[in-house]
Amino acid sequence: MTLFNSLKRKAIQKQTRQLLQHRDTSHINDPLQTLGFLVDERVFKDLEPLQECWQFFGLQPKDVKVFSYLEVKKSAPSLRSNQMTNKDVTWKGVISNVNAVEFLERPFDVLVGYYSGSHPLLDLLMSKSKAKFKVGCQDATPGVFDLIIDMSPLEHASYLEELKKYLIVLNKLK
Repeated sequence: MTLFNSLKRKAIQKQTRQLLQHRDTSHINDPLQTLGFLVDERVFKDLEPLQECWQFFGLQPKDVKVFSYLEVKKSAPSLRSNQMTNKDVTWKGVISNVNAVEFLERPFDVLVGYYSGSHPLLDLLMSKSKAKFKVGCQDATPGVFDLIIDMSPLEHASYLEELKKYLIVLNKLK
């Protein structure tokens, strides 16, 4: 790891800690009307099943948004506007991707961090999000999420079933 990457990582982790300390949790119990997914494309490449899950949760297509992170942009051109890379974040943790900022500003009722383990940049994005209730996958960073489902995002269908069960138990879904 280069000195620059090390500095960037520490700045991102510091900013994440600060954001988590000042998080507004007053609307954490709001019912599910909007659902977002923040996806690590290294783990889960096919985003279409997430975009199509609106019926499963009893929502409208416009109420489900998916945004993805790809460590390094592919050399092939992509029409995907809901994606960001490492280059979209400065060494101080400032996000320069307009679509990412717009996604994070949206007050989702539930935002799912669709990635496994601790990931400093994705944890920063989750902590910057205005989402009311945040759900993570196995081995997620404690404190970033309100609920961690101990399953891999690779178990897509099972994960969504388990998420739905928890949302019903928490009275976020009827």
